[in-house]
Amino acid sequence: MPVEIERKFLVKNDDYKIHAKPVLFKQGYLSVESGRTVRIRTYDNKGFITVKGKAQSFTRDEFEYEIPADEADMILDNLCIRPLIEKIRHFAVYGGNEWVIDEFLGVNKGLVVAEIELKSEEQFFERPDWLGEEVTFDRKYGNSHLVRKPYSEW
Repeated sequence: MPVEIERKFLVKNDDYKIHAKPVLFKQGYLSVESGRTVRIRTYDNKGFITVKGKAQSFTRDEFEYEIPADEADMILDNLCIRPLIEKIRHFAVYGGNEWVIDEFLGVNKGLVVAEIELKSEEQFFERPDWLGEEVTFDRKYGNSHLVRKPYSEW
């Protein structure tokens, strides 16, 4: 069964941008129920649907499938809960691990979080200097929660 083991952190400064590749992401949610989310996402002219289960510690079930980009756009425009999530995702490598740093736009502008996906919950990883406080267990930083209560309303 596909699983996601992820840690999430706030970001202290822009140093991650030095060697990062930025990509514009747009995503929306069809469901943000407790214990399951259904997300539609587009980037790089591709579309995806993702179903995520309830988190157990750092781990949760995750199923992601590519769908036609034009259909993903139609779902985002017509069926997803508002507001949509727009962000610039920066891909950076540090200490041999890939980090994704999300710089949110729109109603979530000003929020910047970094995530690392691990192979196990016990996996060691080096922490970059730009990494701030860990917020893995603070659900308000989750994208599905930002739909219900955007960062601009905190």
